[in-house]
Amino acid sequence: MDYKLDVLQPALEAALSSRIHSLVRDHGEITITVKAADYLEVCTQLRDHPALAFEQLMDVCGLDYSAYRDGGASIYAEGPRYCVALHLLSVSKNWRLRVKVFCPDDDLPIVASVNGVWAAANWFEREAFDLFGIVFEGHADLRRILTDYGFIGHPFRKDFPVSGHVEMRYDPEQKRVIYQPVTIEPREITPRIIREDHYGGLQ
Repeated sequence: MDYKLDVLQPALEAALSSRIHSLVRDHGEITITVKAADYLEVCTQLRDHPALAFEQLMDVCGLDYSAYRDGGASIYAEGPRYCVALHLLSVSKNWRLRVKVFCPDDDLPIVASVNGVWAAANWFEREAFDLFGIVFEGHADLRRILTDYGFIGHPFRKDFPVSGHVEMRYDPEQKRVIYQPVTIEPREITPRIIREDHYGGLQ
């Protein structure tokens, strides 16, 4: 597997040069991080450059690094909160790549849409917009895809409550569906563990 990376890494460095902000090679994979300003141009180059030929977009996902600020040492502890990660496949070269781009503004996370580069990005970007609130500039139809029409907030943000803010139910008196504040009381469930003496031959 590593021999492919030995070919891919110099090909990436030659084609993208200074536009690669960082390159990490770990667990048989290469991850490159690019700046938001270079993101669209880099993605176009990744698809069109004959030495790279990433014809297929496998996935686009959002990431919220806010919890890293609470966990001590981390390269993301002081950096931007929101990130977009792409997973690319070159069918002709038979190799894969992860591309990461951080949104410069935590209050309004925006990156360019790559829907014009890979059409498969359409629903993936809508999902990241819906769940993380990341805006993909240039997307032709950026609207919610998983949550309800009147939903407020973004459920995958790490500061969003697990139970949500509102719940929906049918009201027989009004004969319609209504929204109301959440009535679920937060609780902590501790599993009951039963241990047998000398289980598995242990003393």
